[in-house]
Amino acid sequence: MTTKQKVMNAVRSLPKDASYEDAMERLLFLAKVEKGLQQADAGQTISHDTMKEKMKRWLK
Repeated sequence: MTTKQKVMNAVRSLPKDASYEDAMERLLFLAKVEKGLQQADAGQTISHDTMKEKMKRWLK
């Protein structure tokens, strides 16, 4: 599916009273999910344990 098709499907799935902001938020969310999936496919991930350690430092 092309990016244009994905955008059109996302916009069509919005409620009739959706705002421009709603549409932009949906598209940004979908773009970030797609980027994350591409990173995962490329092996650009970190382990759960590594993330837990990073979170400990961030939450201090």
